[in-house]
Amino acid sequence: MKSPSTAPRHALASVVSALLATVLLMAGCSAPSRSQTPLDDATAGGTTAQGAPEGFESYYSQSLEWSDCGGGFECATASAPTSWQDAGSDPIELALKRHTATGERQGSLLVNPGGPGGSGVDYVTSSWEGMGEKLRGAYDVVGFDPRGVGRSTAVRCFDDERKDQSLAADFDTTEAGLAAMADEYAAWGAACAENTGELLGHVDTQSAARDMDMLRAVLGDEKLNYLGFSYGTQLGATYAGLFPGRVGAMVLDGAIDVTLDSDEVSEGQAAGFERALRNYVADCQAGSGCPLTGDVDAGLKQVRDILDHAFDSPYPTSSGRRVTQSLAFYGVAVTLYDQRSWPVLTQAIEEVTTQGTGDAFLYLADFYNDRNADGSYATNSSEAFRAVSCLDSRGTEDVAQMQAEAEQIEEVAPTVGRFFSYSGLTCHDWPAPVVDQEFDLSAEGAPPIVVIGTTQDPATPYEWAEKLAGTLDSGSLVTYDGEGHTAYGRSNSCIVDAVDGFLVDGTTPEDGLTC
Repeated sequence: MKSPSTAPRHALASVVSALLATVLLMAGCSAPSRSQTPLDDATAGGTTAQGAPEGFESYYSQSLEWSDCGGGFECATASAPTSWQDAGSDPIELALKRHTATGERQGSLLVNPGGPGGSGVDYVTSSWEGMGEKLRGAYDVVGFDPRGVGRSTAVRCFDDERKDQSLAADFDTTEAGLAAMADEYAAWGAACAENTGELLGHVDTQSAARDMDMLRAVLGDEKLNYLGFSYGTQLGATYAGLFPGRVGAMVLDGAIDVTLDSDEVSEGQAAGFERALRNYVADCQAGSGCPLTGDVDAGLKQVRDILDHAFDSPYPTSSGRRVTQSLAFYGVAVTLYDQRSWPVLTQAIEEVTTQGTGDAFLYLADFYNDRNADGSYATNSSEAFRAVSCLDSRGTEDVAQMQAEAEQIEEVAPTVGRFFSYSGLTCHDWPAPVVDQEFDLSAEGAPPIVVIGTTQDPATPYEWAEKLAGTLDSGSLVTYDGEGHTAYGRSNSCIVDAVDGFLVDGTTPEDGLTC
């Protein structure tokens, strides 16, 4: 099964309390191994004064037609080439949504919520009110769906019924079980190739970063101002590596360590989710009416027993669908992105332990996977996640090495480690090769870039923010001491003041600031 993705998404409606101010989906954010020469104003031969690579001038000079799309927002569609290496490739569409500055405008601010596969169009809609007043006054805040995602020209794979089957599927780690898992992932690839076509080989992170540079020019900005969350930090760091001289004010929140390979990402996330689950259990047991008895270790074992039971005997629900182990894990994982959703996990655990039914877990799993009540899917986040990740980086498919890594992951994450193991099979027989792209990950020559890490972040562990801030030549680390995934818009005024002061006033926070 896929591990959690890194995309803060739209707010989850509360069941008991506010369930997730921003949730992300990640199964292994992948580290790039990039190959093109950085395109910068000072070094990029063959570019125009506006920064367009030779042959792509029409994309950089296009005019957007903005139209009112409700709620004070405007929408538009931009064109981009399928391949940034082939000016003659067919154009694709990029969906945009913006709220114009409420005060004296300084420029545009592109935002990305993560994933890969998160919709920036949805994000700007749901997050606008939660952004700092100073930021909203100074910028046109622009959300975009990256290539392959959502309302842009999208990756398409399974139909809804087949997707249901795949997301609910459980596999053991016997030889036969691993072979079945590999076959299922290969089926994803075959379906994506059949239903997506040529674009499937061009939804990598570098191509999306090149789209952002084109959008910068089309929006009329000399420099790119950017706020990226989770996987959006990898996208931002990739942009900075490709175009260091075109970086404006950039904030990367919930940072990914771009030096890690996908196997190392899996182990780091396993440890992060185990730590967050331990914190949840301790908090639950400190209150009244917690269904998890004994000490924290005993409580964690009870959670594992619930997951094991779902593998052997999936929980029935009132809908007729059954909660498999995979669906139960999605239900656990989604609540760990924000501590305000912990009471909902308690409710789900209480239901399965007292009634033997899994309606609450199914609700949470469906939210995680963007599944509507009628069986349709609201987004293509699962498809885009696989497609982007498999182009950026792949783990080993050597079974002996995966088994050794699985044992190591189980040591650091005995409750949830199994769900992060054997991730090398995710891209088994993927029909497009890894993109061989190289650029300077240190982004030498870029102005200060603010990197934010949350100390108890499950999906992008704090250590990753420390590493990204150190990898970037101009990185400045800001720490949010708290639970959950990402910080801006869901933490405290200290973070808001630091981010808005940097983006609007140009005041770089002191490196090492803790909020």
